[in-house]
Amino acid sequence: MSHFYSDRAVILIINVKCPSYFPLMFLSCRYLSIAESMEATDVLNPSLNYGIVVDCGSSGSRVFVYYWPPHNGNPHTLLDIRQMRDRDHKPVVKKIKPGISTLAQTPARASDYLQPLLSFAAAHVPRAKHKETPLYILCTAGMRLLPDSQQAAILEDLVTDVPLEFDFLFSRSHAEVISGKQEGVYAWIGINFVLGRFDHADEEDATVEVTTGSQNQQPISRRRTVGIMDMGGASLQIAYEVPSAVTFSSPQEEEAAKSLLAEFNLGCDVEHTQHVYRVYVTTFLGFGGNMARQRYEDQLVNSTLAKNRLLSAQTGLSEDKPYLDPCLPVGLSDTVVRDDHMLYLRGQGDWARCQEAVRPFLGLHNGTMSPRGVYQAPIDFSNSEFYGFSEFYYCMEDVLRMGGQYDSEKYSRAATDYCTTKWSTLKQRLDSKLFSTQADLSRLKYQCFKSAWMYEVLHSGFRFPTDYPSLKTAQLVYDKEVQWTLGAILFKTRFLPLRDLQQEAFRQSHPSWLRSSFVYNHHLFSLCILVVLLAILLYILRLRRIHQREQRQAEALDLLWAEEGEALIP
Repeated sequence: MSHFYSDRAVILIINVKCPSYFPLMFLSCRYLSIAESMEATDVLNPSLNYGIVVDCGSSGSRVFVYYWPPHNGNPHTLLDIRQMRDRDHKPVVKKIKPGISTLAQTPARASDYLQPLLSFAAAHVPRAKHKETPLYILCTAGMRLLPDSQQAAILEDLVTDVPLEFDFLFSRSHAEVISGKQEGVYAWIGINFVLGRFDHADEEDATVEVTTGSQNQQPISRRRTVGIMDMGGASLQIAYEVPSAVTFSSPQEEEAAKSLLAEFNLGCDVEHTQHVYRVYVTTFLGFGGNMARQRYEDQLVNSTLAKNRLLSAQTGLSEDKPYLDPCLPVGLSDTVVRDDHMLYLRGQGDWARCQEAVRPFLGLHNGTMSPRGVYQAPIDFSNSEFYGFSEFYYCMEDVLRMGGQYDSEKYSRAATDYCTTKWSTLKQRLDSKLFSTQADLSRLKYQCFKSAWMYEVLHSGFRFPTDYPSLKTAQLVYDKEVQWTLGAILFKTRFLPLRDLQQEAFRQSHPSWLRSSFVYNHHLFSLCILVVLLAILLYILRLRRIHQREQRQAEALDLLWAEEGEALIP
């Protein structure tokens, strides 16, 4: 899963009727939503809350600092979490290399490894907020490849040593190796949050009827979420909501689906089902654009050499007898080296034949709806919406310059025209800067293959209809890339509003007049105690005076008796 990140902000337009010629790209222009303010975060505002997520990836680790204002009190509203910005209006992010998994043999250095990231975050979060700022250390692909014992040793060092230096809200459950499924769910949450798809639906919004796992629960009508597809260099991932209850054709299919379906409540109260979501997410390793090309080339070498041995031919063994590759532009010469074998290729530029050539690499079995025969939850193509990231966008934009709304017919024509264009002409166009600034010779070389692969993944693998109208390819969401870490902290902090609501409920259940009455009674009670103490003191003083008066009277009587006694002596 590639990571989405940028430091640009976006302001959308509210209730504006877009003209048909407006270049929508992948944005709706009906809502005003400041996805993230360009202003520096007001660290002097004592009401702001903060959270930290460390993404420990395979090639490096990054720390992200988020903040949010107090919850608005509506139990159906999520926290308004945003990425923190420093005084220069830049996102508070720091990256280090290499990945934490390189410490497999020296796990005691894990906390030292993260020290620069945590110090960076500590310097930006107000000191008075440290003890209430949750810290999450989440490890992904690199750590997943390690044995469980090595994973546990690294996490144990973090849990033990990080609290010795930093006062963040950090416990054993805050450091973990997340699965690919979790990472996909977090990415899905983050993108839909930025798009505002967890907000309450307005009259013009597309909605879906959702059934949850709760018994006797009536279907909920709420805003339609978006599904995401992301094709990187090595892997392909898809994630989308499954609004309706899923039925299975067999116990085996149900068992297979359990690991691919996630049902969770983003709301702050488990009793409320307004934010219960059922999401299908899976990753196909080896189905990324580069790995697919590598598998394709492996097959070319093996099959060509086998045919040569069978037919005593020399195809592809020299430049003057190249293998005609339908997936390379016309006139492009290339070589593929595998072990001690070299295969010479010459571009044929036949997009239709290229589609046929790549289709078997999807591994479709028995008419299943997903590559490699993996279970895929049903998609309501009449009421759904998808975004395609990474290779889905690059295939459309880098050289075809048609990124955004996907139209299979226009895309097919553009891809066909590209493949049939001579290699020399393509290089001239590159030199004339007629392509995207991201385009390079490698993109030009493999564009024909990757465009066919993307098309087949979409329509043969995931079975999207060729007339599907609701796929948008994008590099940015609201002009900024969205990290899965945003979805992670949204999920991790989902119960925090409940604490605030409970505190508010307590304050409301004790009105101000009652609190005033309590204070008054408290002071009255204290005054009564003081009066009693004074009364006791006065009583003691009075007893003392009485005692002294009686003592003087007794002394006077003794003196009188003595005088009378002296008068009686003869």
